[in-house]
Amino acid sequence: MGGRVTRVFRTFNVESRARREISKEKPTPAPRHRTARLDATADQTQVKEEILRKDDRLLTLLKDVYVESRDPPIRVKDGGGEHLPCKQEEKRLTKLGHLGALDVKKVSKGKISIVEALTLLNNHKFHPQIWTAEKIAAEYSLELKDVNSLLEFFIPFTVQEFPKETKKAIKS
Repeated sequence: MGGRVTRVFRTFNVESRARREISKEKPTPAPRHRTARLDATADQTQVKEEILRKDDRLLTLLKDVYVESRDPPIRVKDGGGEHLPCKQEEKRLTKLGHLGALDVKKVSKGKISIVEALTLLNNHKFHPQIWTAEKIAAEYSLELKDVNSLLEFFIPFTVQEFPKETKKAIKS
């Protein structure tokens, strides 16, 4: 509704307002600076001569300048001496889970795959006397402090089913 009201005021007496604006005298432009007019009428040949003229003093100075470039000497590294040690990670075969082809085959020492982590957490949960932190560290090539942290902070999910007699039956 508000659009209709504003449109009425916008279109009210449009033609007479347009005629009034068109009939107004156009404003006179601001006067140009004197040099701007001189540039437009300047003698083009004088500028071209100035560009093409050679300055003998500058040419002699340019001839005195001599630039000689040399490549830096190439350093050849000898075979002995300063070699950085190359860190090659030791890999171990994983204890494959039930996924077979999708499981990771090799893992760096000190690390375990997801399947191995779930397996060792589950084994420790059901048989904590057999699967102690020391045995897990030796079995999976892990540090003892990492295994203790893993067993303390990560717990596998457990599925709990409630007996049917505790559920309330819906009476229809």
